[in-house]
Amino acid sequence: MAKRVVAPEEDARIADLAVRCKNDPYKFVLAFFPWGEVGKELEEFEGPDEWQTKLLCEVRDGLKTADRAVQEAVASGHGIGKSALVAWVILWSMSTMVDTKGVVTANTESQLKTKTWAELAKWHRLSLNSHWFTLEATALISNVDGHVKTWRVDMVPWSEKNSEAFAGLHNKGKRVLLIFDEASAIPDKIWEVAEGALTDEDTQILWFAFGNPTRARGRFKDCFGRFRTRWTRHHVDSRTARMTNKKQLQAWVDDYGIDSDFVKVRVLGQFPSADVNALLSDEEVEAAMQRVYTEREITHAAKLLGVDVARQGGDDSVIARRQGLVMLPLEPMHIPDTQLVAAKVAAAEDTWEGVDANFIDASGGYGVGVIDKLRSLGRDCIEVYFSGKATDPRYFNKRSEMAFLLANWVKNGGSLPRDPFLKEELCAITYTFQGDKFRICEKDDIKEEIGRSPDRADACMLTFAFPVAPRPRAGTLAHMRQQSPKTRRTLDYNPLEV
Repeated sequence: MAKRVVAPEEDARIADLAVRCKNDPYKFVLAFFPWGEVGKELEEFEGPDEWQTKLLCEVRDGLKTADRAVQEAVASGHGIGKSALVAWVILWSMSTMVDTKGVVTANTESQLKTKTWAELAKWHRLSLNSHWFTLEATALISNVDGHVKTWRVDMVPWSEKNSEAFAGLHNKGKRVLLIFDEASAIPDKIWEVAEGALTDEDTQILWFAFGNPTRARGRFKDCFGRFRTRWTRHHVDSRTARMTNKKQLQAWVDDYGIDSDFVKVRVLGQFPSADVNALLSDEEVEAAMQRVYTEREITHAAKLLGVDVARQGGDDSVIARRQGLVMLPLEPMHIPDTQLVAAKVAAAEDTWEGVDANFIDASGGYGVGVIDKLRSLGRDCIEVYFSGKATDPRYFNKRSEMAFLLANWVKNGGSLPRDPFLKEELCAITYTFQGDKFRICEKDDIKEEIGRSPDRADACMLTFAFPVAPRPRAGTLAHMRQQSPKTRRTLDYNPLEV
């Protein structure tokens, strides 16, 4: 595209206008694009949509507080004009502060090129100051000599192997812009690395996260949950946006129901109850963590230990204890020595008197040392191989079978300890089909997703390795029947048989 030629006095007027819009993106959007001008693309529009106006004004108001970053999160349905807003924010940031530096990323390179960057190209062409910048395939760059490296916004597809691209986003004393498009699919690690850009003092920092709320967990969901105090949050219902196809949206509501996850994600801009292929939803795990049973209600059930043995130095070994519908608080151990882990397991057996079965992870040989040590001490234990054959032919392997048994137990009244790490791990378990068999995701996949090994969840799974009948407890009728023949005759006495 040929560069616009602007007279010096006109360019000076534009520059003066940009200065007055430095901390007001809403004023910039109204002033720098040809809204309502006859014969131009925006002839039928007077300005931004209502939700866009609200966000732009919030950014303006947020910039009045110099001691913290402006962080805006938008979860929306389809077709609301999100990409247009991304383009406006980029152009405002670049136009109103010299040497602004920014990064725009999305879930895929295709999303960036075909949607985000294509929309930026449109609004760059329409802007009053299009001649100030050159839009390249992967960057918007200042045309001022000597500022090619210091005054720019780059399009960078996220990559966990190239996270340093986000770590180096510093611009002390000036402006930093960070935009996550389709933020639900961006891994937690990228979010964590990007936070490093928030450490510069006396710097104007702007972080925007946009996307359809396709996932029931992860850092985008956390913007609306545990990190909500850091973010200004927006849920945008597609039915309220100016440009959407209202008939199609209503058809989806009619077909799927207003409370369906399909409508929540694609229309309402609300997070789903669970990922499409999640084994357990956030709500199901939370409900299990709030259930309480009395000892009397579970005393009849078998006492089971599940021991997940650490595979690597950064992982934990974990002891899980379950009796019937109750999973007791977990015991994580950051101990690399299998002999010491075995000692901890033996102590757990002694403390929780009357354990009926002790299932220990033997996968990859990591738990073999623990098993051997316990057996040398005269302890009974059952080795379990996660990759082994499932008892039920519906499941791809033993780990898949145990995971589904745990999930069904949770859904049918199981009580879990209040453990945020366990909750995150359980909600990260997804499944697919391997032929006609259920197969859950690999342990390493979850570790990549949440940044650590799901050791707590695996320990809980192990308590479902095999069905176990409880041993008779002291003081119960079954236990007394095991006593002397005389005692048994007394207990077996039935006056109706005399």
